Amino acid sequence: MIFEPWIGAGVLIATAATDAAYVKFTASVVSKRPFSAANWSGIWYMLSSFAVISYTNNWVYVGFAIVGSWIGAYGTLKYFHHEPSQPAAPLKPPA
Repeated sequence: MIFEPWIGAGVLIATAATDAAYVKFTASVVSKRPFSAANWSGIWYMLSSFAVISYTNNWVYVGFAIVGSWIGAYGTLKYFHHEPSQPAAPLKPPA
């Protein structure tokens, strides 16, 4: 089991991008935009394949995947969150 720093960096970047794509995919599903959701789904799986293939050969890369995943989800929600174009309907009080 040889550790390659470039592979570790690649796993971190790939999982960060994977989580960012997953957040965008989920937002597209919630917004009921099928074409956008399908595109983000394809990107999500393409990116995740690199990370999975890399860290299944060496468990050390799982740590890079964890950190990358955290960065991707946090960064996407923190910096790429857009308010919905239409505000949510107010909730009705219980009858």
